Amino acid sequence: MARYDNILELEPNLDGGELRIGIVMSRFNINVSEGLLGACTAELLKQGVQESGMLLVTVPGALEIPLALQKMALTDQFDALVALGSVIRGDTFHFEVVSNQSASGVATVQLDTGVPVANGILTTDTDDQALARMSQKGTEAAQAALEMANLLRELDEVTQ
Repeated sequence: MARYDNILELEPNLDGGELRIGIVMSRFNINVSEGLLGACTAELLKQGVQESGMLLVTVPGALEIPLALQKMALTDQFDALVALGSVIRGDTFHFEVVSNQSASGVATVQLDTGVPVANGILTTDTDDQALARMSQKGTEAAQAALEMANLLRELDEVTQ
């Protein structure tokens, strides 16, 4: 539903019917990561992405996610990528390093390659917070990936 008269407006589109989605999941805090993955893939399937249109790779932790995303993005085989993982605050500064560097790496892959990357890496203070948020965050990451893949396709169409 367009909100502005006399302005071409591209509407959000979650149709995943023709999309290929790559997912990179951290194995660190595996219970949370698997919860994110379950919600993410359920939403992708709900929006029409075929199981054969998804590829999952796992990496040791959140700091390794950007490299795997970059490798996948450079193949030109994916319409969008999803990063899934969980960084839970501990007693040291390591939380800040991992949180900041993983987020920066995910954003860099997206900007350097032009392939949308949905950041579904939770950063929480406690395990309970991560467990409480994993379902919603996994769903939102899937939706963001689909919306951005479709938006880039539509922008290609209207700007040519």
